Amino acid sequence: MDKPSPLAGLSRPHHIKGRFAPPGDVSNPKLRDGLKWLLSGEKQKWPRHVENAPWPAPPETAPQDGISLTFIGHATLLIQVGGLNILTDPFFSDRASPLPFIGPKRARKPGVALPDLPPIDVVLLSHNHFDHLDIAALRALHAHSAPHIVTPLGNSRTLARTRRPHRITEGNWGDQLDLNDKVRATFTPALHWSKRGLFDRNRALWSGFVLQTPAGVIYFAGDTGYGDGAHFDQLRQVFGPPKLSLLPIGAYAPRWFMQDQHMDPQQAVQAHRALGAQHSVAIHFGTIQLTDEGIDAPAQELAEALAEAPDTQGEFLVLECGETRGF
Repeated sequence: MDKPSPLAGLSRPHHIKGRFAPPGDVSNPKLRDGLKWLLSGEKQKWPRHVENAPWPAPPETAPQDGISLTFIGHATLLIQVGGLNILTDPFFSDRASPLPFIGPKRARKPGVALPDLPPIDVVLLSHNHFDHLDIAALRALHAHSAPHIVTPLGNSRTLARTRRPHRITEGNWGDQLDLNDKVRATFTPALHWSKRGLFDRNRALWSGFVLQTPAGVIYFAGDTGYGDGAHFDQLRQVFGPPKLSLLPIGAYAPRWFMQDQHMDPQQAVQAHRALGAQHSVAIHFGTIQLTDEGIDAPAQELAEALAEAPDTQGEFLVLECGETRGF
């Protein structure tokens, strides 16, 4: 790990008795609140299956000095930049669950099947929730191209369950790592939490990532609440306005329960503005039903929020599963 960046020490999480706690400790949903939510009966019905439109396969590499982005689904994206093929939070399984027969099930297949991906150099793994850290997918990726996995502190314990000899680099918020001679990754603050089993809440860290590349700054938020927006302001101050931001817009209802851990579309627009992003792309929506809102609600509410903020600079895009855009 290289020397810490200017972010280090400004808002790093506390590590108390083996558990991570960000300043303010807002990202810890309580069991009683979870039960209250589950019993509320307000979940909208999703279709069992939505067919993806056909799209051309992503390129093998990005054009020189450019960015190629392919939205595969949920928080899984292929970022091609600076001579690297980078995959974020690879989720390819049918369910986000430790069991194959229960738990949130995909309504849309991955926009690109895992065997059809170009060789992957790096996986950015934001945290250990089942819709972001998919053991079966990581095993398959190791066989596919044995990528370098970059992830926050404590996640190597879960990755060991793949029983594959991954190359893994862990880091704390503010730590930096050169992915090659052109691209540098920084672990960035996020308002979220971690859990895989009954007794491991917050024993592994969660984060977003900033990539400094020849084509500009790319920000992958992972999973995060908005809070007071300070972590977005901080990123702009340190790295400047991103060329491209990847911001979550789904899994937000009801707000009384989800607001500390997931942004809604209106807050995603606020984050886009706070960052000063030239381009933003919506993620974390429309693939698996994690919360109450309907399958199309995040994209619809994002369009409404953008219409109500005509002075917003830059563009905020919703890509289809499998769609590739160049920046």
